[in-house]
Amino acid sequence: MVWRVLEEMRIRSLGVIDDAVVELSPGFTAVTGETGAGKTMVVTSLGLLLGGRADAALVRIGARNAVVEGRIAVPEGSPAVVRAEEAGAELDEGTLLVSRTVSAEGRSRAHLGGRSVPVGLLAELADDLVAVHGQSDQQGLLKLSRQRQALDRYAGYAVAVPLGAYAEAYKRLRAVTAELEEITTRARERAQEADMLRFGLEEIAAVEPRAGEDTELAEEAERLGHAEALRSAAAVAHAALAGNPEDPEGVDAGTLVAGAQRALDAVRAHDPALAALTDRIGEIGILLRDVAGELAGYADDLDADPLRLAAVEERRAALNGLTRKYGEDVAEVLAWAERSAARLTELEGDDERIGELTAERDALRAELGALAQELSEARAEAAERFAAAVTEELASLAMPHARVSFDIRQTEDPDGVEVNGRTVAYGPSGVDEVELLLAPHPGAPPRPIAKGASGGELSRVMLAVEVVFAGTDPVPTYLFDEVDAGVGGKAAVEIGRRLARLAKKAQVVVVTHLPQVAAFADRQLLVEKTSDGSVTRSGVKVLEGEDRVRELSRMLAGQEDSETARAHAEELLAAARVDV
Repeated sequence: MVWRVLEEMRIRSLGVIDDAVVELSPGFTAVTGETGAGKTMVVTSLGLLLGGRADAALVRIGARNAVVEGRIAVPEGSPAVVRAEEAGAELDEGTLLVSRTVSAEGRSRAHLGGRSVPVGLLAELADDLVAVHGQSDQQGLLKLSRQRQALDRYAGYAVAVPLGAYAEAYKRLRAVTAELEEITTRARERAQEADMLRFGLEEIAAVEPRAGEDTELAEEAERLGHAEALRSAAAVAHAALAGNPEDPEGVDAGTLVAGAQRALDAVRAHDPALAALTDRIGEIGILLRDVAGELAGYADDLDADPLRLAAVEERRAALNGLTRKYGEDVAEVLAWAERSAARLTELEGDDERIGELTAERDALRAELGALAQELSEARAEAAERFAAAVTEELASLAMPHARVSFDIRQTEDPDGVEVNGRTVAYGPSGVDEVELLLAPHPGAPPRPIAKGASGGELSRVMLAVEVVFAGTDPVPTYLFDEVDAGVGGKAAVEIGRRLARLAKKAQVVVVTHLPQVAAFADRQLLVEKTSDGSVTRSGVKVLEGEDRVRELSRMLAGQEDSETARAHAEELLAAARVDV
């Protein structure tokens, strides 16, 4: 099988590191060095490559920016490669190049496979590339929510499937309950709103407005109010065009045009241009007669009835009463009525809706209870396997008599859901409170790991949990930041041995201060400062032979040249080669 491996990182101007290259083994790499030398910058650098938060304080004093570059071997077609190629990244002979730049002002840029990408994409790929675990993860494991998440993660699909169905039902139940509470708690306000809408609709229905009616009535009122003036003007215009019967000597436009046409008709045959003008004058005569006729009809039809004018004004007043309350014009009044009728139907259906929602709520609570029971059973089954596997691992970590178990319990709640004949509290993740218990030796009662484990024991429990996860987790690269803190002696040897065995299945990188752990590494890297307090390119180097013995001696006794420490270091290395 081709393992996905972090091959190399180059770190520039990050913290105490000026310029250094970290070359990692595909198996077990131990990173060592004196306190303050910059070992944790390895973890920080990897965090940046995986989309972690950028901090201007990480940039080395005097530098414009900090840069971390990494080369990761990836098999073709893996999820990380597919996602990277979708973002436009290119592979370089089976490796994916990742870089992150942080400026002294705090701005951050990311590149993947030679292409600039959002930092969020690196975080998206992180789960498929490297799992980072440090002492903060141990503290996180003390939280009950994290313990439940760890169990669910181990259980896989057996929990994920019912948990997904439960989450959907829970979301719908929350929405239904909120709507039901809104309807019932606002019953008075909704009744008042219904009364107001009902009054308005009745008022509009009594008037029966018609679309465009207000415009039509305004035009009619204007015409009726000036009927005499309009009739007089039409009569004068008609006389000017067609003549006044009472004044036969008067000259009108029609007579003049007719005379002009007769004069031209006599000579039109002699010139086509003049003939055309004659025809146009004829057209004018026809138009004048038509307009004169329409003016006569307009004057005859004009209604000057004051009763009609009064009726029009009364109707306009009724419409204005509606537009003052419900809209700028009749069209807006009708739109308001349409919206209000729909809203009133909704409000008047509250009793029916309350019944529907109550029935749906009860059905969802029953469904949620059934799903919660299924979820609890899946967790209980996974908890037995998980606890047995972690207990077995603890035996390999110098805790042969320790026993790990899970307490899966529910809390009674009259407002909860029914599970196995009990009404219990529920939340977005089910009804279970999951707590990891440890009995460190025979006869000791199981206690929560926060109370029943010392610092060293907690480190080993955490490591055992991660080793168990390694069998089910697709991430093949693990980085542990001093996860061995608080242990020593035989327990430290067992931790080193277990990490070495884990490295047979996955790449393991450990930042450690324990020589017993470092001795088991396939490759040991030393981080050391120069005289000016910085870590340069030569400050992170692979230790081999005599150099490795000297570093292990320093870690054992604080003295590189102690013969006793050197002998112990050589013994550790020899024993590690035999054990693994």
